[in-house]
Amino acid sequence: MGSLYLSRRAFLQATSLVVAGAAGACGGGSGGNGPQAAGPGPATTFEPPSTKLSGALKVLMWSHFVPRHDTWFDPFAKDWGNKVGVNVSVDHINNADIPVRIAAEIQSGSGHDLIQYIAPLSQFEPSVLDLHDVTDEAGRRFGQQLELCRKSSFNPTTNKFYAYAPGWVPDPGDYRKSLWEKVGLPNGPSTWDELLLGGAEIKSRQQTQVGIGMSQELDSNMVGRALMWSFGGAEQDQNENVTLNSPETVAAVEFMAKLFKQAMTDEVFSWNAASNNQGLIAGKLSYIVNSISAWRTSQRVNPSVANDVFFVPALAGPKSRLAAQHVMYNWIVPKFASNAGAAKEFLLHYTANFGAATYNSELYDFPAFPSRAPDLAEWLGADPFGAQPKDKLALLKNAVDWSTNIGHPGPANTAIGEVFGTFVIPNMYAKAVRGELSPQQAVAEAEQQVKAIFEKWRAKGLVGGR
Repeated sequence: MGSLYLSRRAFLQATSLVVAGAAGACGGGSGGNGPQAAGPGPATTFEPPSTKLSGALKVLMWSHFVPRHDTWFDPFAKDWGNKVGVNVSVDHINNADIPVRIAAEIQSGSGHDLIQYIAPLSQFEPSVLDLHDVTDEAGRRFGQQLELCRKSSFNPTTNKFYAYAPGWVPDPGDYRKSLWEKVGLPNGPSTWDELLLGGAEIKSRQQTQVGIGMSQELDSNMVGRALMWSFGGAEQDQNENVTLNSPETVAAVEFMAKLFKQAMTDEVFSWNAASNNQGLIAGKLSYIVNSISAWRTSQRVNPSVANDVFFVPALAGPKSRLAAQHVMYNWIVPKFASNAGAAKEFLLHYTANFGAATYNSELYDFPAFPSRAPDLAEWLGADPFGAQPKDKLALLKNAVDWSTNIGHPGPANTAIGEVFGTFVIPNMYAKAVRGELSPQQAVAEAEQQVKAIFEKWRAKGLVGGR
């Protein structure tokens, strides 16, 4: 999964460099750092820590898809350190390297005190501190944490918060309005059936395909689960029992085969995480499932496409309307951390200022504690970064209503993390769609893989169920 995030990041950086001059001349950006903001965003607040801090705090985190975020975050973190007497250093590396880096540091027993990733890190539970205290204190200060974030950082079997999850990113559908208008759906598809019918007609008449991946990358992992859930299928139940092999999952796989045959091409089997971004920005795709980062890039790279891209919530299926979160922020404190106290205090300071993180990510990052970005609904209704029309992102005001965690309806446990990281679900779809297996055979094979993973982690006491 990590190497695919690198591809997307590299793509966004490269396109920003190529078009920076042109975008600035067109008024569509602020150099290479994103669209011009309407204002400075929220001011930083500061509350002195409950205990005296000292020493150094070493932070490791991803290079954000929206570069403006990191330009804000690094001085923000160091300023906090200066106020509390802690020398804060921040290292940004490619997502491809973060899980491997975590494993290496755990093995060596030294490294960063605080590490961030953009997916659940349950596989490292035995080697990290329980962040129950941070999560509880955040709830006391900021109100109730979103359930999807709690279920993406808490193991109910061990009663341990293996991570702290202060934010997340929605995963809407991105569609080209001019293409969908011509098939009688100016507001884009609202159901999977409409995606099939409209997408097939667009491909036939306008030679533009739907972009739903079935490869070993992030977006294929997410959209495959959204389709499965909409038909009533799931990898596990709420009690962490494997339930993948069901008529509902088979029906979802059968639908994917129809969608591919009528509205897509073979390239979706070899996509990386940048591919649907590239296709949308180049005007070659009619619909993708993604965050808003590709559209933000198109504001600089291809403004005419940006103005034609609109968003829809999760598509409805026979049983539900759900999408996986696109990104789930997990912060961990390894057991070897030399300054765990400072790490925990910084997480609370960061959460208190999550409105600034949301703003400086150009509305990419959403808060797990809604009170921390009280202006979010206003920003989504009147985008401060130049959306045309200005309320283009308004549908994301209720994104939490149609978003859920990986592992739904259960938690994002260690087994689900491995299933996600080994791409069992997109492989299942691809094998059936290519005709290598029947839908029933593909689902049965995938369930056997999932069961083996669950049994391994259940034997170690980290997964519930039977």
